[in-house]
Amino acid sequence: MHNKLLISRNLFIISLAIGAWSAYIIQVILKLNMAWMVGIGMVCSVLCYIFMNWIMSRGKNFIKVVNQRLDDTAIEVIIGGMAGLLIGILVGVLSSFPLSMIRGLGSYLTLLVFAISVWLGLKIGTRRAFDVFNTIPWVTGSNHRSNGLTELKENYKVLDTSAIIDGRIYDVCLSRFLEGPIIVPTFVIEELQHIADSSDAIRRNKGRRGLELLSKMKKHSNIKIDIIEADITQEKDVDGKLVCLCKQLQASIITNDYNLNKVAELQGIKVLNINELTNAVKMIVYPGETMQVAIIKEGKEYGQGVGYLEDGTMVVVEEAHHEIGKDLEVVVTSVFQTAAGRMIFTRKAREIRSEAGITQSLQDTAEVNLFG
Repeated sequence: MHNKLLISRNLFIISLAIGAWSAYIIQVILKLNMAWMVGIGMVCSVLCYIFMNWIMSRGKNFIKVVNQRLDDTAIEVIIGGMAGLLIGILVGVLSSFPLSMIRGLGSYLTLLVFAISVWLGLKIGTRRAFDVFNTIPWVTGSNHRSNGLTELKENYKVLDTSAIIDGRIYDVCLSRFLEGPIIVPTFVIEELQHIADSSDAIRRNKGRRGLELLSKMKKHSNIKIDIIEADITQEKDVDGKLVCLCKQLQASIITNDYNLNKVAELQGIKVLNINELTNAVKMIVYPGETMQVAIIKEGKEYGQGVGYLEDGTMVVVEEAHHEIGKDLEVVVTSVFQTAAGRMIFTRKAREIRSEAGITQSLQDTAEVNLFG
């Protein structure tokens, strides 16, 4: 608040000074009296204050946008763009020098060739930055083994739209099981924006949820995520662009899309499927083990009750259709792996104990009868 008042006070003083100077100049030229001079000075001061205030607000917005773009741009792209700009300037100077010797059109051709060289250098530097960095044999303590035999490249992972909308990638990143930076190309963000602007409410909510998740991941200090400008003109659909980008960067792809999963595998790209990861970390149970499960609905077969574990695994309990809403202790009888996931079949533990008690009682009775 203090800074804001200070800036306004400075603008006011500067505006008064400019207004007084303008009024003095106009009075010298037009020979006006004091009343006109004061009025013109006040009008010039007000206009100057409004104009300078507008300029400063625009400047703040411009700086804010520049800072946001810099935060969203990978450091490799920034370095590649600066190197490309310098090379473009050098090439432009060398190539335009002979043209400057031509009379007439020489000066125009010099400016045109110089501008094209600078633009191409900047464009190539930003678009191919990752390829250049992957070809440089970096030898540092962080990515080079002590024996000097093996060099490690930074393991890039490109994030697909389906994985962003799914939302579980945020928790996976926080678990620190993923190494290397996560890359989100701009065409994926454009697809999310298109989904968020959809007329269908479900698609619109998915798109907005994906954009919110990206913003949340970007702000988290423990998640390294880079947004890069990548326009693969030779591919029209997003899946094709993702495959082409992964080939260029030698990167893995994180996706839940079945078709993209298969296409990427055929192209020799490493696929990280969150659904497969979820199935891999589900709790493993064996017949005879006990567990607690809440019955929430009836099963397909008569008498069955159905509950779910925390990881979403379906648990079918025999003779539990009248136990809906209750927590039961159950004993695993069998486990089946289906295309939809893992299913666990169980029985109520108290029934098994009752049967075991009856069996033990019958055995004791038989022993008494046998031995008198």
